[in-house]
Amino acid sequence: MEKRKWGNQTSITEFVLLGFRNLPGLQILLFLLFLVIYIVTMAGNILIVALVVADQHLHTPMYFFLWNLSCLETCYTSTILPRMLASLLTGDRTISFSGCIIQLYSFGFLVVTECFLLAAMSYDRYLAICKPLHYAALMNGRFCLQLAAGSWISGFLAITIIIFLMLQLTFCGPNEIDHFFCDFIPLLKLSCSDTQLISMVSLFLSFFDTFPPFLLTVVSYIYIIATILRIPSTTGRQKAFSTCSSHLIVVTVFYGTLVIVYMLPKNNTLRDLNKVFSVFYTVLTPLLNPLIYSLRNKHVNMALRKALTKFTGSNLQ
Repeated sequence: MEKRKWGNQTSITEFVLLGFRNLPGLQILLFLLFLVIYIVTMAGNILIVALVVADQHLHTPMYFFLWNLSCLETCYTSTILPRMLASLLTGDRTISFSGCIIQLYSFGFLVVTECFLLAAMSYDRYLAICKPLHYAALMNGRFCLQLAAGSWISGFLAITIIIFLMLQLTFCGPNEIDHFFCDFIPLLKLSCSDTQLISMVSLFLSFFDTFPPFLLTVVSYIYIIATILRIPSTTGRQKAFSTCSSHLIVVTVFYGTLVIVYMLPKNNTLRDLNKVFSVFYTVLTPLLNPLIYSLRNKHVNMALRKALTKFTGSNLQ
């Protein structure tokens, strides 16, 4: 184990991500599975980013937030999957101290930002369905920019405070993280410093950065569903619900798995189950977003067909 001096103690310079070591016979299969997921996730999210930029019909608040979400998911999946793929392929599970902190920083920043972005998207759907006459005035370009910028800034500020406190800790061994990425709780358990302050600060920030956005999302959808149920025609109800059902699916998967992972007791029996649910919100959610929004959204499908027609037509000439 490599070590470096830190005051009167010896501090480790690298960690070992144990990952899925209890499945030795499935390493190549897992590598191929996660490689396909990574390629599809990157291609799908980059495609949505390109379509929103290129198609004038998608220059609306709803697709502006979707563009932000796809940019976020592109970074999100690249924070975790490339390192996991390298580990599965080569068997090298080590990650440097700085690399682990950078991964934790990127992951935390993007998770908090996604919480606020999903809340902004739910508020946008609330205004569109419950306040249609005032929607254009309320959800103007400036307000959209403020919501998006506020989401990114909130994520940046929250994780910067945590990382600052994390860097004050000493890690003197052991250096094995029983996870497939540098998550906060498994990393904190390895510290030989007093973690009471960072634990209290992280608890406060976690509550502040997840509960208000989650509450706003839930309240928005309560009003949305109540408004939809009051629509007299079945066709009208279906049309209204189709505009927000995709977002509701994404929110349910993201928050559902997030709550399960961080609320489950951290004992040996549930540790592997914790990893499985972690795969859902770190790997599968970024994959589901482009699939759900493209397959279930007629405007995105139309923009894609239009782009393909233009591309193939230009090649034929």
